[in-house]
Amino acid sequence: MGKTVKQGHDLGGIIDFAHREEVWAARLAEVVDEHFLPALEEFDLDFEDLADMLGEQAPWTLWGCAFEDFLARRWGPDGQTIVDVYLKRRGWSEKVLNRAYIEGLRDAPVSLHEVIDVVPGFSMTLRDLLTGADPVTVREKSATRSLKQWDRVAVRVVPVRDHHLISGGLLVFSPDAVALLFDGLRDALRLRKTATPHLTVEQLRSCAPLFVSAWLFTHLPRLLDPQLPHLTNTDGEDLEFHELRFPFATGVAQGQVAAALDAAAELTPDGPKSWSWLATAKGAPKARRKKPGSALGTFAEGGSVLGALELKGKALILQVNSKERAARGEVLVRKAAGDLLRPPLTTIQTVEQAMRDRDAHGGQSNDADEIPPEIARQIMQEHFDRHYRATFDQPIPALGGKTPRQAVRSAAGRKKVVEWLKLLENNSAKAERTPMAEYDFRWMWEELGVLEERR
Repeated sequence: MGKTVKQGHDLGGIIDFAHREEVWAARLAEVVDEHFLPALEEFDLDFEDLADMLGEQAPWTLWGCAFEDFLARRWGPDGQTIVDVYLKRRGWSEKVLNRAYIEGLRDAPVSLHEVIDVVPGFSMTLRDLLTGADPVTVREKSATRSLKQWDRVAVRVVPVRDHHLISGGLLVFSPDAVALLFDGLRDALRLRKTATPHLTVEQLRSCAPLFVSAWLFTHLPRLLDPQLPHLTNTDGEDLEFHELRFPFATGVAQGQVAAALDAAAELTPDGPKSWSWLATAKGAPKARRKKPGSALGTFAEGGSVLGALELKGKALILQVNSKERAARGEVLVRKAAGDLLRPPLTTIQTVEQAMRDRDAHGGQSNDADEIPPEIARQIMQEHFDRHYRATFDQPIPALGGKTPRQAVRSAAGRKKVVEWLKLLENNSAKAERTPMAEYDFRWMWEELGVLEERR
């Protein structure tokens, strides 16, 4: 394995040197194996297979992480590095700044950093989550165009004269990858299962292969066996989209059906021809989660929204997101409207089918262009405000089943609330070219009393 990947500084000279010198080539192969072999053997893959799975660039970024570790390794009784040998023999061939970068790379350990501020195309500020060091602002062009606030990245921060740079071996860590890395570090350092790893520079150097392993062991299973996460609604029911179309009985007018629905206690008018079916706190069914997964739902001031009803022509349309709600909704409509409506015709769509339909329309509804952008933004802003304000009093799995208002009262819960807010904000920022990307979460931090920790 070996390839020159330029990331602002050229390591081509020292890479070629490492491959020409037999002793150093063997040592490099040994280090690369430490980074790659656990995952390659586990999933029965060769290095060449990674390009097909991860794309052409990712395997070489991973190889770059291993090579940077190799540059920092001390060998023999005198603790000699390949950087020392290379610069002694070939240092004259390197430009001054490149030489300083190679020396800095030798001494900079890899660590997990949180992106706390980004200036796209110019710089970003990183907080080391493993050493507790003060945040550092690094000069960077390409990575800052894609990274978002609260992203977690494994990378080396390299001091070069009066400023800092990042190394070319940068890996973006998902929450799952962070959890796996922390588990690996706890095992390696023999820490308690609940302890937050806090490492010295020397410990980081000795644990460098764990970063690549954690990244690979998180990504490869998803690529080898791609599956949608198990999605449920807020009642713990499997997500499945049902549309029930109730035709009017002969001679029935819209006004008659509207009046019947207005009188139903469970329904809240959204307009002259539309209603929300709400589960209030008192009448809401007890949540039951059948399997681990993600719960999706919509909330309004009166409680969780179980369904939406709308009059269209000579029919009433009920839309819900599970077969259980479809059955309960049919009972509700029959109780409210009685003989005004005929039995419904039901259309069912799975999550996979809904995603395919969305992709076929470019992720947008056919009506999107009919709404002026400024009005659409205002509508979405108000929708997100209502949704997130309602979540303050909703049990959140990531908070141990407590509501954000409850969790923030304890030190441990407060920490979980901060991580939850960061995840919301980070996921929102990644939804580029959508209203979510423009949403300002600052008010949530203020209302929950954790604004000082948004830094």
